Amino acid sequence: MLENKNTSKTSISELGEFGLIDHLTKNFKIKQKTTIKGIGDDAAVLSVNSEEQIVVTTDLLVEGVHFDLGYMPIKHLGYKAVVVNLSDVYAMNAKATQITVSIAVSNRFSVEALEELYSGIAMAAKYYKIDVIGGDTTSSTTGLFISITAIGLVKEKDIVYRDGAKENDLLVVTGDLGAAYLGLQVLEREKRVFQVNPNSQPDLDAYTYLIERQLKPEARRDISELLSNLNVKPTSMIDISDGLSSEIIHICKSSNVGCNLYEDKIPLDPQVISTCEEFKLDSTTIALSGGEDYELLFTIDNKDFSKIKTNPNFTVIGHITNKKEGIHLITRANTKIPLKARGWKALIEDS
Repeated sequence: MLENKNTSKTSISELGEFGLIDHLTKNFKIKQKTTIKGIGDDAAVLSVNSEEQIVVTTDLLVEGVHFDLGYMPIKHLGYKAVVVNLSDVYAMNAKATQITVSIAVSNRFSVEALEELYSGIAMAAKYYKIDVIGGDTTSSTTGLFISITAIGLVKEKDIVYRDGAKENDLLVVTGDLGAAYLGLQVLEREKRVFQVNPNSQPDLDAYTYLIERQLKPEARRDISELLSNLNVKPTSMIDISDGLSSEIIHICKSSNVGCNLYEDKIPLDPQVISTCEEFKLDSTTIALSGGEDYELLFTIDNKDFSKIKTNPNFTVIGHITNKKEGIHLITRANTKIPLKARGWKALIEDS
């Protein structure tokens, strides 16, 4: 028998999600001429012809890790599962065109429940004008697993990667941040109340926007066309799924640059501010680390500022610096703090 002399074991939590991906994929080399971009961006990029390229991305959602059917309607889950994948396509400045859907499901789910799941998928497909072209279905010993692969098209000249940010570029975000995380906190709180008192009737009127951002997010398919109409092409772009701080660090590391992010420029919805006060949470921390906003974060050349400055979809929140200056948050008190990636971690120690 072959004996494994290396008896030391490394915990997955030591590496974290992105460290594990880097570790496991570091030896994969590109062999095909048609592979333009492999691992390391929001989506892979494949060549079609001299003008057009295909983008491909996939996400896996696991019951008990990414969603809780105690408060997530299964139809909403189907819709959200599509959206989180399309967001990665739009982050490449591409147009989403098709998806495949694969599920693993335990016998506690009825046919009717799966019909609801797929009705949510169909609703998203109709709204985003994409085709469902295949997938796989298999059994699971526990719970529900959903894996969706999204495909998109983009002209070669329009593709945007994470690694194009340059010194003096402006850092821009769409929409507002932090609402999805707070929606999750509200739902978790109401779940605990229900477990104690099943007859309780939650009053969620004050949290409608937050809950919608958590249960039925939308991907920013409008941004590519909006920027094109303004004659602006981002120098880099990423979607905000793991928290603003993590995504800024991804762009900076990929582009080999630094960044100054200004706390007072981070866009927050009034419901985020009021709910943070209620929960005694810091709104900046929530915006930086909450995740699941599915907005787009991108950089633009300084000369394009005049084209976007009055557009309500965009907020300039910082600027790109030399790598030697590091990645910092400039607080409201004008204090410079190193920006840390404290977003949601998918791979943690079992408690």
